[in-house]
This record gives sequence, C-alpha cells and structure tokens, in this order.
Amino acid sequence: MKKNPTMLLVVAAALCDGAGKILLQKRPEGRSMSGLWEFPGGKIEPGETPEQALVRELREELSIEVSTCDLQPLSFASETLSDQNLLLLLYHCDRWEGVPEPLESPEIGWFSVEQMRSLAMPPADLPLLDHLARSA
Repeated sequence: MKKNPTMLLVVAAALCDGAGKILLQKRPEGRSMSGLWEFPGGKIEPGETPEQALVRELREELSIEVSTCDLQPLSFASETLSDQNLLLLLYHCDRWEGVPEPLESPEIGWFSVEQMRSLAMPPADLPLLDHLARSA
C-alpha cells in the first residue's frame, strides 16, 4: 500500500511597493533550492493561523512589522516535493512598518512581474506570477 505524502503548509507574501514592484529574496546557500528567488515567508507552525505565521516570518526574515488585517489572500500553488506535498498560500501586502532588510537571505530585490519571469524561482512560485499579473 502506497503511503500518502505529508502536507507541508507554507505562506508567502507579495510585498508590493506601490510602483508595480514586488519584493523577492534569494534562498541562502546550504538550503534546498539555494540561489533561487522566492517570495518571503515560510512554514506554518502548530497553533498558528496562516496570517500569524506570515507576520512572524516577515519579522524574522525582513525585520518588518505587518498587521494580519493588511494581508489579503491572493492565490495558492501546490507542488509535489520528494516525500511531501507543498501547499503555498500567497498573500498580497502593500502596508508594513520598517524597511525590509535581508536577515536570513543573502539578497533581496524589487521586481516587476515581467522581470520575475526571467528569474530562477522555485517551481511552486512560478504559477503565482500569472495571478500577480492579473491583480496588478
């Protein structure tokens, strides 16, 4: 009997600067998919809502403060990873406090959706670009 893969719930933010650019961060060396550009975010911990997890992740990764009421659900993507199914929940956010700093990533950058299409990104992030283009 085939074992069902475990579900990995992940949240991410499309932080929009108001001028059509969205923040991406580069995955650090030593992690899977290192060097790829991704939306900031991470795993949902036990007992957290997706929004609480994203507020925590943005504080830990970028040193910014976001209110859960400023996170608007945008889209999701599903990707099969070796022994897990990744479910990525993407939120739109255009309001935060502080200046984003790469605390866990070697580099961050602001990109248009068209610029993102030419970047190396994790497979789960790619289908989200069309949703971002439609919502812009």
